Amino acid sequence: MNISFSPPFIDQNVINEVMDTLKSGWITSGPKVMALEMEVMRLTRSKAAVCVNSWTSGAVMMLKWFGVKEGDEVIIPAYSYCATALCILHCGATPVMVDIADDLTIDPQRIKMAITSRTKAIIAVDIAGLPCDYNSIKSLIRSARIRSLFTASSEEQRKLGRILLIADAAHSIGSTYMGHSAAVSSDITIFSFHAVKNITTAEGGCACLNLPGNFDHNEEYKFLKIFSLNGQNKDAYAKSKGANWKYDILYKGLKINMPDICAAIGLAQIKQYKRLLLPERKKIAEKYCSILSNYEWFIPPTLKDYSRESSYHIFPMRIKHITEAQRDRIMEDIVAFGVIVNVHFIPMPMLTYFKKTGYNMVNYPNSYKQYACEISLPIYPTLTDEDTDYIIDAVIKSVQSQMLHNKHQEWSLIKSYRS
Repeated sequence: MNISFSPPFIDQNVINEVMDTLKSGWITSGPKVMALEMEVMRLTRSKAAVCVNSWTSGAVMMLKWFGVKEGDEVIIPAYSYCATALCILHCGATPVMVDIADDLTIDPQRIKMAITSRTKAIIAVDIAGLPCDYNSIKSLIRSARIRSLFTASSEEQRKLGRILLIADAAHSIGSTYMGHSAAVSSDITIFSFHAVKNITTAEGGCACLNLPGNFDHNEEYKFLKIFSLNGQNKDAYAKSKGANWKYDILYKGLKINMPDICAAIGLAQIKQYKRLLLPERKKIAEKYCSILSNYEWFIPPTLKDYSRESSYHIFPMRIKHITEAQRDRIMEDIVAFGVIVNVHFIPMPMLTYFKKTGYNMVNYPNSYKQYACEISLPIYPTLTDEDTDYIIDAVIKSVQSQMLHNKHQEWSLIKSYRS
């Protein structure tokens, strides 16, 4: 049997939506993008949503919107994909990495220790689809002591009057926090619609705004739509409908707009998300936990607790009492069964670029501890019961084989010592 890690969900609804776009004669930014933005707002209860061509583009755009620049600092977890840091670097600012909690999300106490007068934003990462502890983070950045450290250097910073809270929600569309959409728990929430995500547009992302009441979300949306199209005040779709052909460039913008041909894929998926796609992911995650919890070595991911429920994007299984090398051998054995597995993520201080720029893994012990024993299992709507049975069997056999190998090694060492 051959089981992929995370293929895109393409059904007849997706094909029909894409074909409708192709037949319309309009494939770049237009009505499908606007329809997808409306669906994202409906799903997340956000006040505004701006679709762009990637999560990274959306993050760069929002940091620039807030005025983040050289000399500023943005706090992020060390345990994340590199884009969480690269978007900060592309603004000329410094990523300040902190360690994570055992549930793989950023540790609020570590955030508190890292805040300085240069801190302009925090990007909290919803790893595997699990929302961060947003109430603790918000309580921290709204406290009088932390607010007193904040120095505004842009109009938006003066209006907010504190550190900006951004959710890196690349994994977590559809997750909940305190009984509500997790997207409304931060000032800005940015989703990824990359090919492997719960909802995909092949490549793409969406920035959702849930700012305080003194911000005009409609005006911010208009600005961001212009900014994401080279700062041009009139898009091609508007001109194609008989609008005045003359345009102007109002801002030093970016060219990061999402095209309709991509939005069509996501539009078909998001309409089925709460009814079909998300429940299927949840069912698989619960099955994994139900069976694997019978084994002492299994550490289940946090899928749901008193305040949070995951979007079940990734199933980050961890295994007790193994080394990184042993984890790698277990993965090799699972792959030999024809099951593709992954790791989420290699902590950024372990990557060459970040090591060269001064980040040291020794400062993030829990990030390494969790990474070293983590294996991400396939979890997507088209997996059958037969598929998941096979995956579970492959995992159990591979882990137990490694455990047996470890015991043999221990006995060999003991015999060698006694002799």
